Amino acid sequence: MIDSLIASTKLSSAGLEAQSARLRVISENVANSQSTGQTPGSDPYARKTITFKAELDRALGASSVSVKEIGRDETAFPVEYDPGNPAADENGMVKKPNVNMLIEMADMREANRSYQANLQMMKQVRAMISATIDLMRG
Repeated sequence: MIDSLIASTKLSSAGLEAQSARLRVISENVANSQSTGQTPGSDPYARKTITFKAELDRALGASSVSVKEIGRDETAFPVEYDPGNPAADENGMVKKPNVNMLIEMADMREANRSYQANLQMMKQVRAMISATIDLMRG
């Protein structure tokens, strides 16, 4: 029984690490949501994306999750007329980051809930191990 509880802890730990990485990427996107280029006509901050992969943990005999890659969103940059901006081209147009705050907030909420679920799982396993030890003592 303890082996399956330890396996559950390791799987939840992998989930915590994956969601923590996802939250870091989202936070970077939110922080740079207004970062334009430094020179006229240059590209602004490009939204980052994160991809996960399922991998078989042979020691546990279960599938686990890990970060596959952190990439860049290839969608077009929105353009806005702002002739006073240092990043404006000769027509006064400035490329803005392709970060949609609504999407980022929804992703952050989902990642936070997944993180909390994995954390709750670890707390439950810890309580079960503690109860098992108490039963073995008494």
